[in-house]
Amino acid sequence: MKQINVAIASLTHAHVRKYYQTLHDNAKLNWVAVSCATEAVAEDFKLYGYDVPIYYSTEQMLIEHPEIDGVIIASENFRHFGDMELCCKYGKHMLSMKIPTFDMEEYDRMIDMVKKAGVLCQVELEMTYNPTTRRVQELVQAGAIGDVISFNATNITLSPVWAFPWQGDPEISYGKKIPLREGDPRFRGGALSDHPHIFDTLRWITGSDFDYVFADVADNIRDIPEEDVLYVTGRMKNGCKFLLDPSWCRHEEHISRPSPGWEVFPKRMEVNYSIVGTKGVLQADCFGPNVYFNGGPNNRYTIQYTYFDEWIGMMDEFYDCIIHNKQPKINLEWHKRTVEAMVRCYDSIAAGKPVYM
Repeated sequence: MKQINVAIASLTHAHVRKYYQTLHDNAKLNWVAVSCATEAVAEDFKLYGYDVPIYYSTEQMLIEHPEIDGVIIASENFRHFGDMELCCKYGKHMLSMKIPTFDMEEYDRMIDMVKKAGVLCQVELEMTYNPTTRRVQELVQAGAIGDVISFNATNITLSPVWAFPWQGDPEISYGKKIPLREGDPRFRGGALSDHPHIFDTLRWITGSDFDYVFADVADNIRDIPEEDVLYVTGRMKNGCKFLLDPSWCRHEEHISRPSPGWEVFPKRMEVNYSIVGTKGVLQADCFGPNVYFNGGPNNRYTIQYTYFDEWIGMMDEFYDCIIHNKQPKINLEWHKRTVEAMVRCYDSIAAGKPVYM
């Protein structure tokens, strides 16, 4: 079996810790190096005990390790373009965090430079590899509930801003400091910008794209400069109506390192589907099987998830695409239409009316 050499560019994104064990344990992957933005990030990484070289410059890492095949871009949203430029310059395949950019012109430049460099870019939407999500897709596509009439989904979590402060900075999270709407002191870049998964799943389930979206925000439950609770409704081009909840509406402890006890409400996140078809209804809970226990830091009723690790399936696909030189399921061009729909949700909040694609 041929291995591929993988590195991580920056260790700043909230999801980056999910890759460590997969890169360490998967025999297909040879974990070569990581780059860190700061000494504090490097010191935190050392606590995990992995014998992996640390660099303080992504470019230096790429120069020192020409054998790298693929790079996981785990930086803040607004740094993704620069990291992609480096990977294209050195001819490295990429796996980008879930929002490459919210700037649609910049997104087009990303697509163009990836094509010119002759490398692949997969986008991290790990919920696609969740067994429940996959089963839902299989049943719908097999016609088990007939034609899909409506799609209701939640992607509700606690907020990562205390452990990953950049996600609470609209210029870093969204890329620009844009007010949510006239007279509102908040800015774009909060919960909506963290939860593209159900938007993308909706496209896979229906086999269609967005026709229009209508979104609105509630008052915040946290003292942060971005939105944390919102709803989105609308219609797909094939007529399917939808209602999406991508909120940070699970309250959390303000701790600097995510761990058991981070959550105040026992269940840290919920991704649920309720899909109505012409022949039946399908409901699913993607994080149903769990173990609950009393845990720190405040002896709360805490959760240990027992679901399949979606990062295993995602990295298997990344490996397979590099080995066989094929496009990943969620590539830049596919995902662009999902990100554009999210930007239109922000436009709808600002305008107070539906926005068509």
